[in-house]
Amino acid sequence: QVVLVESGGGLVQAGDSLRLSCTASGRAFSILNMAWFRRAPGKEREFVSAIRRSSGGGSVLYGDSVKDRFIISRDDAKNTLYLQMNNLKPEDTAVYYCAGTSGGLISSDWYTLPNSYTYWGQGTQLTISS
Repeated sequence: QVVLVESGGGLVQAGDSLRLSCTASGRAFSILNMAWFRRAPGKEREFVSAIRRSSGGGSVLYGDSVKDRFIISRDDAKNTLYLQMNNLKPEDTAVYYCAGTSGGLISSDWYTLPNSYTYWGQGTQLTISS
């Protein structure tokens, strides 16, 4: 069992930067493929970014809406996943969730699907004012 706890959300202005963190406990973080998803009010859960486990190359993926603005990273020594968010926009307002899985496939698309992930955090609210 893995417990994921997000932190770092809040209220910021458009154009600001913010970093979310997700700390894992209960299982070796380093073997997990990790991701960030978000859910805006009235919308479906959206893939934000994913990072493969380091033994799998540690490659990263981004959703089109955050590409070139967000950066995902992980620190296996600290059991922590990060999401650096730059040039935030009002449309980034959402609850952000981190997710993890010990599974994995070669297909990049697999990592963008919520059903691929076993472990989920409780979410952290991020609100961007214009």
